[in-house]
Amino acid sequence: MSLPARWKDKLTTADPADEIMELQMGPSHPASHGTIKFNLKLDGERIIDCDVEVGYLHRAFEKMCEQGTWTQCFPYTDRLNYASPCINNVGFALAVERLLGLETTERCKYVRLIMSEVARIADHLTCLGMASSEVGATTVAFYMLEAREFLYDLIEAVTGARLTVTWCRVGGMTHDLPPDFDERLAASFKRLDSVLSDCDQLLSRNRVFIDRMAGIGIMSKEDAISYGVTGPLLRATGVAYDVRKATPYLVYDRFEFDIPTGERGDNYDRFKMRFDEMYQSKRIIEQAIKSIPEGPVSITDPKVVLPPKEKVYNSIEGLMNHFKLIMEGIKVPAGEVYQAVEGANGELGFYVVSDGSGRPYRVRVRPPCFFGMGALNKMLIGHMIPDIITTFGMINMIGGECDR
Repeated sequence: MSLPARWKDKLTTADPADEIMELQMGPSHPASHGTIKFNLKLDGERIIDCDVEVGYLHRAFEKMCEQGTWTQCFPYTDRLNYASPCINNVGFALAVERLLGLETTERCKYVRLIMSEVARIADHLTCLGMASSEVGATTVAFYMLEAREFLYDLIEAVTGARLTVTWCRVGGMTHDLPPDFDERLAASFKRLDSVLSDCDQLLSRNRVFIDRMAGIGIMSKEDAISYGVTGPLLRATGVAYDVRKATPYLVYDRFEFDIPTGERGDNYDRFKMRFDEMYQSKRIIEQAIKSIPEGPVSITDPKVVLPPKEKVYNSIEGLMNHFKLIMEGIKVPAGEVYQAVEGANGELGFYVVSDGSGRPYRVRVRPPCFFGMGALNKMLIGHMIPDIITTFGMINMIGGECDR
């Protein structure tokens, strides 16, 4: 008696060479520096499909903002891309100021620009240091993290904090630059130059590093544009799009700087973009320091800016002004606006809607690394399992920003 056809199929031994294996990598995997899950389909060690799951660090950033006053949103923005919180602060402040139709002081614009670029360099050092460590270049990682400390010292001197700075306010900032900022900056840049030179010599012509990065995770410029990718990922494909040049804000249009671009759109180009951009940020800061004007860093409108502490503690008018702004919030005219800034990972946008009250009616953020994660599947197919780590590292996915 012969077996039914369906039983014969079940009893057929699968060819191990043709078997497609499904493997779940993450969400807490020791080789990835983020809470992310890769649902892989593998032919041996070669990736034939990769479904990327994000959202494990979702904390309702937008809804939390809508529960507080406009000023109370700033601590939440710190926690988006926490490697460069000054840029997040500036982006949200610019969005609200556009709704209010107010212009900040000249010195405020310069200081915001300087601190944004300092934060960008610190962010790139973090990304490149981690990427170096992931391919075994741990010495380079330590060098870059050491250089990042020089910049964190600067940020701490200005804002009073190293990471969650909550430094911007609507209409200005909490602190001006300290009196010895120029000397501190010059000393930091001198040491930064030395570290970057060492890292360049250790990596740029290193055979192992190039083999792990070059030709891996290639994305064409058409695909990059289609996926909405911006920042170093887009510029690595050869598209010279940068918000600081395309739609200048603050005083970026007063300074000379270049937009580095790549040719192949692979991981090596992405690494090189961030490396070159650090020199351009340094160039912008040096120009800004030479031409920064004197003056206040905040406007003086009592309907927008909190009064000084001395006035709050020593006068009933100051106390009432402080109470009204804290409890009721700044009365932002009804309307909506989208404000984009160039974050370390690309276009960081804030879409805010006001109903005329002291609280945001709607807040929506465009997180740049979220779009990079959307394109990750495209970059990984056809490559090997170890290439996941290097490609993921070059997207620089920050959970606080991507998952929000």
